[in-house]
Amino acid sequence: MRLTRKRIAVGTAGAVTALLAVTGCGSEDSGEKVPATASGSLEHIASEAGCKPDMQTDADTIRQAICKTSGGKYILATFATDRGQREWLNGAKDYGGYYLVGRKWVAVGEKKTVTALRGQLGGIMEEGSEHMNPGGSHNKNPSSSSSHDSGGHTS
Repeated sequence: MRLTRKRIAVGTAGAVTALLAVTGCGSEDSGEKVPATASGSLEHIASEAGCKPDMQTDADTIRQAICKTSGGKYILATFATDRGQREWLNGAKDYGGYYLVGRKWVAVGEKKTVTALRGQLGGIMEEGSEHMNPGGSHNKNPSSSSSHDSGGHTS
């Protein structure tokens, strides 16, 4: 049975606000306007970002494509469920990288590329494991330097 991607939870705005408060994101935007977070199919989100997606995976649970734009190359993935998205992110973040996260979608790429995408797609910025992002923001925060786990960040 295929799940539809058109269902939108009523509490999305509250969940996003809570996530922003917990992660401390959203208040450090230096005045930059961020649009409402994009939603829809992989093709629709890619179109909003000005990308013609090169499909790599097209399954019921995840759809993944490579996108190339003037801003850089990145991976765009959409998920059938919120849980599937969170499980994928938890595993992927162990490899470092920068993630732009929307409801049931993720864009992964270099920091400058993902930051630029946020201006088109909205979403929340997340960063992968401090062990794999030398010089990343995790390494600039003295409170995170005492962590000795292997990327087990929880949200």
